[in-house]
Amino acid sequence: MAAASKSVVSDTNSADTWPKWQVALAIGAPLAVVIGGVWAYRRSKRKDAKSSPKKRDVKDNTTSSTGKDTRSTPSPTKPVSATEEEQTPLEKAQGEKNKGNKYFKATRYDQAITCYTQAIQMCPPDSKADLATFYHNRAAAYEKLRNNKMVVEDCTTALELNNRYVKALTRRATACEQLEDLSQALEDVTALCILEGFQNPNSLQTADRVLKNLGQTKAKEAFRNRKPAMPSKHFIRTYFAAFVNDPILNAAKKTTPPKPAEEDQVANGDKDASPYQQALWKIMAEDYDDIVSLCTQELDLPNSESKTEAKLLRGTLYLLCNQYDLALTDLKAVLSEEDLPKRVRVNAMIKRGSIYIQMEKQTEGLDDFASAVRIDPENADIYHHRGHHNIQLERIDDALRDLENAISKDPTFAASHVQKSFAEHKRTAMQMMGSNLPLPQTVLQSYKANVEMFPTNGDARALYAQALGDAGKFEEAEVQFAEAVRLDPDNATALVHRGLLKLQADKDIKEATRTINTALELDNRCEYAYEVLGTLEVQQGHMDNAMGHFQKAIEYSRTESEMAHLFSLLEAAKAQLNVAKNFGIQLPSFGGGAPMM
Repeated sequence: MAAASKSVVSDTNSADTWPKWQVALAIGAPLAVVIGGVWAYRRSKRKDAKSSPKKRDVKDNTTSSTGKDTRSTPSPTKPVSATEEEQTPLEKAQGEKNKGNKYFKATRYDQAITCYTQAIQMCPPDSKADLATFYHNRAAAYEKLRNNKMVVEDCTTALELNNRYVKALTRRATACEQLEDLSQALEDVTALCILEGFQNPNSLQTADRVLKNLGQTKAKEAFRNRKPAMPSKHFIRTYFAAFVNDPILNAAKKTTPPKPAEEDQVANGDKDASPYQQALWKIMAEDYDDIVSLCTQELDLPNSESKTEAKLLRGTLYLLCNQYDLALTDLKAVLSEEDLPKRVRVNAMIKRGSIYIQMEKQTEGLDDFASAVRIDPENADIYHHRGHHNIQLERIDDALRDLENAISKDPTFAASHVQKSFAEHKRTAMQMMGSNLPLPQTVLQSYKANVEMFPTNGDARALYAQALGDAGKFEEAEVQFAEAVRLDPDNATALVHRGLLKLQADKDIKEATRTINTALELDNRCEYAYEVLGTLEVQQGHMDNAMGHFQKAIEYSRTESEMAHLFSLLEAAKAQLNVAKNFGIQLPSFGGGAPMM
């Protein structure tokens, strides 16, 4: 297990050991970036009049989509007087607008549209603010008729005439969302949030909703089309270490790998070493690239006695490479066999259940775990992995029961102890959300107890270090991080968290970035490192750089839900960059001296 490998997890979708909302607070994320479902924005203490304009719109009497009028208007049937004939073109246009407002209030929207159209035609081209109002009023009438395409068209024209027209931005954002043009909706609502100084809760809620939906939409397509990729050795080692009753791994541990002088003989086809036997040796040597092909060779042998095990091992590697369809095919084939050893069946059920949950088929996944419990109720692996998934599903009480059960079945299983402490920490953090209370000592004591029980376990120390950082005990946290890295030197995500600790403690964004880049030197596929680097770039207002990092994080993300979160970050950064360019706004930067929250 690798508590600091972005996870104290038992599965390929690692739960963050440092929740994303907490990362946002640590780095002082200043912009409209959703972290863990919260639209986090830190306003500069120095208000910039240019980035928060006070300009008022010309009164248009259609203040919202409700159509409420704020003042009385002339009757549309009132005869034209001699004085009206002497009116200027702008005055005539205003008169038509007023008639349109009267029709609008009377819910006669087609007539209102006719009046607003006449107002547009009469209005002098240089009266841009008035023209913007007329177009916006007509958009409001189209909105009542549910003609969203015309709403977008008229609001767009209004914004070309007055690009800070808040009502037009609001109305176009709503129409774009209904038309499922989520990118434009996000850009509009981002502009709204900035122009309103992030003071309007309705705009913030809309932004959160649109961003979440956009992230999920983008992720669904990208996840379906993603390319298979072998994760790092550390990741695979972490995954395997989350099992104590895996029949394949336990068999591998009992094998004797060939000596270096014998490796060529094995590679050239030692008659006494079957492909499956070679695959077991590869596991012990942490040489995972050829395991799938070796298992396939074993399955092609006519008289192999290890076909079931080869199928289970190949399915496991497919799982680790994000090839869920192939993994399910192998695991289902294993489970279809009769007279299957109990531990083999349960191991296949755990892995298939995990895949189902990652695919958001929770019922099927949890059914597999329940069936596994009925078959082998004393197997700690079942409770440990189900506990991890219950943490993912934010069923913390269920997770704690599972992890306590896993510990009761095998008190020496360090992974369950560490993950139980993480679940307790997460529950406490959720309860304390929004408060300024210090982290309870019980959380620290739980992590400390793990370190004392398992002094050579790098995960236990890494999580303890993170908890100490949360409690503001930065020097103690650094000591524990240093030891965690010594014990587990190729744990890239431990270095990411260590970099975040440096940012918390010293507010030195350059040093934090250097440490996180060191993590990428260890593992250039560490999605979490790219995510944090992107968020740090957001903090500094470097949206182009941030977008590049988020793209890399998406490339190496392992689950659809993780990908959706990353797409949310990417799209938020993109929207802010576009708004800044369109409005001539300088995005705030807090640099290394950002105040902590």
